[in-house]
Amino acid sequence: MRLLELLLGRPLRSDEEAVERIGVLTAIPVLGLDALASASYGPEAALTVLLPLGATATIWVRPITLAIVAVLTVVALSYAQTIPAYPNGGGSFTVAKENLGRTPGLLAAAALCTDYVLNVAVAISAGIGAICSAEPRLLPYTLPLCLGVLALLTIVNLRGVRESGLAFLLPTYLFVASLLFTFGLGAWKVVLAHGHPTPVVPPPRLPQAAAAASLWPSCGHSPAAARR
Repeated sequence: MRLLELLLGRPLRSDEEAVERIGVLTAIPVLGLDALASASYGPEAALTVLLPLGATATIWVRPITLAIVAVLTVVALSYAQTIPAYPNGGGSFTVAKENLGRTPGLLAAAALCTDYVLNVAVAISAGIGAICSAEPRLLPYTLPLCLGVLALLTIVNLRGVRESGLAFLLPTYLFVASLLFTFGLGAWKVVLAHGHPTPVVPPPRLPQAAAAASLWPSCGHSPAAARR
């Protein structure tokens, strides 16, 4: 029991819930990590999917970016309406149940649980993948590293909202600062180069489009291949 309390902290009574209240600075690492984590691996994943299009992929970058911005705008507006309406907490299940009924509430809760599982899996694998890319000798230990990070995150979150917010405080704001510095440095180099910055390492020449942009993968064969 002592080991469990050492890992997860002291059990709290219901009347001690005020201890777990957090402010704005701590709430951002707790509630905003989904969107922040997506910013670290989302663009690379989108460009990887568009890679078979070759030079044509540049046409689709702007519409995809605008669609992502639109989704984030809808989410922000939803939060702006939900927080004043449910000052004591309004999760997906609560909001959907009170406004649409029990079945939509359960559907929203199930979707959110699935989203949490996928978000954690993708974020951890992307982070470990980046570390292994920087240090290839760690590549054979990819799975143990992923499971270790998952166990660490589980323990930190089980200790409570306040402690998990404090634990993620420094990494979150360090990531935001690094991202803003990268954007600022890139914009400054664009200004100095009059809109045509010189890359540190010239990228390879984009090939011609090898596939058409479609919602479905191409599974057909060319007529010449069919005749063979």
